[in-house]
Amino acid sequence: MKVDVISFDGKPAGNIELSDAIFGVTPRSDILQRVVHWQRANARQGTHLVKTVSDVAGSGKKVYRQKKTGNARQGEKRNVHMRGGGVIHGPVLRLHDLDLPKKIRALGLKMALSSRAMGDKTLVVIDSEKVIEAKTGTMAKSMKKLKLDSALFIGGAVLDANFKKSIANIPNIDALPAIGANVKDILKHKVLVLTQDGVKALEERLK
Repeated sequence: MKVDVISFDGKPAGNIELSDAIFGVTPRSDILQRVVHWQRANARQGTHLVKTVSDVAGSGKKVYRQKKTGNARQGEKRNVHMRGGGVIHGPVLRLHDLDLPKKIRALGLKMALSSRAMGDKTLVVIDSEKVIEAKTGTMAKSMKKLKLDSALFIGGAVLDANFKKSIANIPNIDALPAIGANVKDILKHKVLVLTQDGVKALEERLK
């Protein structure tokens, strides 16, 4: 699959051959859903915790005598219906991690890349993400010129520092090195923008 390469100015900068084994895979919604579900589950910390009756500090002594107080009968202050008492059926410490075979994860990433390559103007390849200086205003004009209002940039092993600073405050524009490319972020943005180094790094990662 041959794709045109452009610069930040929108000018032609040659073309590049994309591997059909990575950018030409027929997407399957069930595979993509499994990978996104795995990503979201593994991102959860699982550190939510409440105190049950046994965890609340205080004595288990009867609050007051059983009869002739004019109040409802109470056993102890730590009961769930008392102010400051324990919580019943609340969240506890747990792991939300899921297991997913590496082959399925790799296949999901290939399908996500392919879905952008097969779409209409949803894959753009630029020559390089490197810029001379970090200027958000200049970068925002470049994004407007390229008609990018929701895009994920994927570069090579390391992203240019000035480029990262330039897009930091532009809404819906994100960037990742090739090693950080993932299904969730690719599907989250309307357009996928790859650098030439990013293409090589992805093909090396998924070969």
